[in-house]
Amino acid sequence: MASRKEYLDFILEQLSELEEIAYRAMMGEYIIYYRGKIIGGIYDDRLLVKPVKSAILLMPDANYELPYEGAKEMLLVNDVDSKDFLTRLFNAMYNELPAPKKKK
Repeated sequence: MASRKEYLDFILEQLSELEEIAYRAMMGEYIIYYRGKIIGGIYDDRLLVKPVKSAILLMPDANYELPYEGAKEMLLVNDVDSKDFLTRLFNAMYNELPAPKKKK
């Protein structure tokens, strides 16, 4: 099941306090970038983020879910209605995320 553009728009509005939020459509889903780093994505109308230490600390009861068959598990963000929480989450995660790979 592909994610709806309306859900993407909702999440982008929730992240509007942050600068340099970008996304890329990929096979009916959306990869979310924060300041050039992949932070997670929208899969089947669910916001999933990489399970870095800071995300686990902020969401200790979060479920681990697969974004798609064969992928690594990610953390399901349940509190998508709180702009403040999403801003804190993304800012906390940023330094733990790997730098983008250099293009050849």
